[in-house]
Amino acid sequence: MNNLMNFYAKSESVDDARRVFDEMPEKSTSSWNTILSMYAKQGFVDIAHRLFGEIPERDSVSWTAMIVGYNRTCRFVDAVQLYVDMLSERVLPTQYTLTNVLASCAAVQALIVGRKIHSSVVKLGLSSSVSVANSLLNMYAKSGDQMTAKMVFDRIKLKNISSWNVMLSMHMLSGHVDLALAQFDRMDKRDIVSWNSMIAGFNQQGHETEALDFFSRMLKDHSLKPDKFTLASVLSACANLENVRLGKEIHAHLVKSVFDMSNAVENALILMYAKSGEVEAARQIVEKCGTSNLDIIAFTALLDGYLKLGDINPARQIFDLPMEWDVVTWTAMIVGYVQNGLTDDAIEIFKRMLGEGPRPNSYTLAVMLSVSASLASLNFGKQIHANAIRTRESSSVSVSNALINVYAKSGNINDARKVFGLVHDNRDRVSWTSMVIALAQHGLGEDALELFEKMLALGMKPDHITYVGVLSACTHIGLVEQGRRYYDRMRHMDKIEPTLSHYACMIDLYARAGLLHEAQRFIENMPIEPDVIAWGSLLASCRVYKNVELAKFAAEKLLIIDPGNSGAYSALANLYMVCGKWEDAAKVRKSMKDGGVKKEQGTSWIQIRHEVHVFGVEDGLHLQKDAIYKTLDKIWKEIKKMGFVPDTESVIHDLEEEVKEQILRHHSEKLAIAFGLLNTPENTTLRIMKNLRVCNDCHSAIKYIATLSGREIIVRDSTRFHHFRDGTCSCRDYW
Repeated sequence: MNNLMNFYAKSESVDDARRVFDEMPEKSTSSWNTILSMYAKQGFVDIAHRLFGEIPERDSVSWTAMIVGYNRTCRFVDAVQLYVDMLSERVLPTQYTLTNVLASCAAVQALIVGRKIHSSVVKLGLSSSVSVANSLLNMYAKSGDQMTAKMVFDRIKLKNISSWNVMLSMHMLSGHVDLALAQFDRMDKRDIVSWNSMIAGFNQQGHETEALDFFSRMLKDHSLKPDKFTLASVLSACANLENVRLGKEIHAHLVKSVFDMSNAVENALILMYAKSGEVEAARQIVEKCGTSNLDIIAFTALLDGYLKLGDINPARQIFDLPMEWDVVTWTAMIVGYVQNGLTDDAIEIFKRMLGEGPRPNSYTLAVMLSVSASLASLNFGKQIHANAIRTRESSSVSVSNALINVYAKSGNINDARKVFGLVHDNRDRVSWTSMVIALAQHGLGEDALELFEKMLALGMKPDHITYVGVLSACTHIGLVEQGRRYYDRMRHMDKIEPTLSHYACMIDLYARAGLLHEAQRFIENMPIEPDVIAWGSLLASCRVYKNVELAKFAAEKLLIIDPGNSGAYSALANLYMVCGKWEDAAKVRKSMKDGGVKKEQGTSWIQIRHEVHVFGVEDGLHLQKDAIYKTLDKIWKEIKKMGFVPDTESVIHDLEEEVKEQILRHHSEKLAIAFGLLNTPENTTLRIMKNLRVCNDCHSAIKYIATLSGREIIVRDSTRFHHFRDGTCSCRDYW
C-alpha cells in the first residue's frame, strides 16, 4: 500500500493518496512522511502541519518535509522556527534540510540563525558539500554579510556556476558594479542566470544602457536563449530609457515565437509602453491578459501614463479598481490631479488616503503642501504639517522645503523661518532658495540678501531660481547698485545664463527706482525679446512716474505679445487721464471695447476656519453684506478722523468727490477686511489675498485700519506681501 500511495502522491492525486493512507491498517513513519510530503509540496501546509503533529515517531525526513513546505509557501519564519524546534528534539538535519532552512534564512535575512546553522554545518562535516556551501553563500550574501560570503566563496574548492552567480548577484545588489563585472569576466562557464544577474543588476543600479549592451552580447551566444527573467529586465530597461523602438522589437519577437509570457513579462511590457507614452498599447495588453495577474507597478505605470497625457477619467477608473494600492499609486493619482489643475480632487484623494489607504510618505506630503501653497490655505497647510510630525516625516528635506513655501505663501513668514531653522543640518539649495524668495516676497529684502550671503559663505552654489529671489529682493527695496552687482555675479562668477525671469527682474529694478530710460536701454540690449512681465513692469512704473511716451511704447509692445491683456489698456488709459489727456484715454477705452477686451475685475478673499469668502468691488452677494457695509462705513469715518485722506485721483471716472469716495470705500480688499474684523477674535492677524496690485488708496487706508483695530493685516497682492502694523507697511510704500 505504501507503493500505491507513493504512486498517487507523485501523480499529484491528492484525494486518492489520502484514501489509501486512511485505509492502511498499520502506518509506518515512511507512510506518514509520504502523505506529509505530498501535502507540503502541494502547498497544503496547514493540513501538513496537523499531520505532522500526529506522527508517532518523527524522523529527519518528517521535519525536512515540513520545512520544505513552509519554504515553498513563503512562510519563511515558520520554516526557521521549525528548524530550531528540530534541533531541540535532537534530530540531526540532512543536507536537504540545511539547504531549505538556509533559503528561508536568506529570504528573511535571519543572519543570527543563519550563523548558528553555519556552526552546525561545520560540526556535521558538511562544509565540503557544494549545495550546502552555496546555500550558506546565498544566505550571507542576501543577509548583507558580504565579508563572510566572500570567505565562504573562497573556501569552496569545487565552485559551480551557482557559486559564481550568487557572488554576481551580491555585488550587483550592493551597488559594486565593477566587482560584478570583474567576477563575470573571470567565469569559465556562464548560464542564463549569470547573464540575467548582470542585466537585472545593471538595470536596478540605473545603468540601463549597459543592461541593453549586455543583452546584445548575450544574444551572440547561440547556446543561450533569453527567458522570462531576461526579457522582464530588458523591457524594464527600455521603459526607464523610454526606448519604445527596442521594446516593440522584443514584443514582436515574443508574438512571432509564441513565447509563453509570464506575469513578469506582461507587466514589463505594460510598464514599457506606459512609460514611453503609448498608453493605448499598454491598455490593449491589459485587456488581452486580464487584470488578475498584473502587479501594482504595471497598473501604476498605466495610471501615470494616462495622467501625464491629461487623460484623467481612464486613470481614475484604474485607481477605482478593487486593489490594495501602495503609497506610490495613491501619490501618482494625487500628483496627476494637481498637474491637471484639479486641486479639489487631489484633496479628496488625500483625505481618502488618510482614512483608508497607506501612510503618506514624504513625497505625498510635499505634493499636498504644494497644493496648500497654491491655495494660500494656512489651515490646510498646518493640518498637513501636523500629519508630517505624527508620521515623523517633518524632518524630510522635501517636506521641510514645502513647509517653508506654504507658510510663506500663506502670509506666515515667522513660521517659515522656524521651519528653516529646524532643518539647520539638513538644508539643500532648495531650502536656501525657498527662504530667500520668501523673505523677498514679504518685503524683508535686507534679510533675504543677508541669508544669500550666508549661503555663499557655506559654499552652497546658487542656481537660476535663487538669483530670481535675490534680484527680487533688491527690486522690492530699491537696491539698484546691489542688484546690478548680483546680476553680474550670476553671469560671470556662477556662469548662469539669464532667463526671461532675470531680465524682467532687472527691468523692474530700474523702472521702480524711476530709472526708466536705463530700463529701456536694458531692454534694447537684451539678446531675446522681453515677455509680458517685463513690458508690464515698465508700463506700471511709467504710470507711477507719468512718462506717457514710454508707457505708450511699452503698452504697444505688450499688446503685440498678448492682445487681450486688459491690464495694459487700463494702465495706459489711467495714465492718460491722470495727465489730463482725456481724448487719448477715450481712444484707448474704445480700442479696448472694439477688441472685445474686458477689464479684469479686482477680487479679494479671506479664509476663516475652513471656508473661503470671496469679495468683488461693491459686492452685494455676501450673506453678511449689511453688517460688512455698516462696519466699513464706521471704519471710514474713524480713519478719516485719524488723518486719512482718500485718494480720489485714483478713480479715473469724471464723478462727484462723494461718489468717488464711495467707490474707493467699497474696494474688494476693504470689504474682505471688514468681514474679517467681524468674524475673527480681537488681536488676531487678518490674511487677505488679492488677484491684482493693491491700489494707492487701499494701501493708505489699510495702514490706518491696522492702527485702529490693533491688528496686523497681511495682504498678498499680485506682486508681493504687505504686512500692515501700527500705521506702517513692510513695503515701506515702495511697491
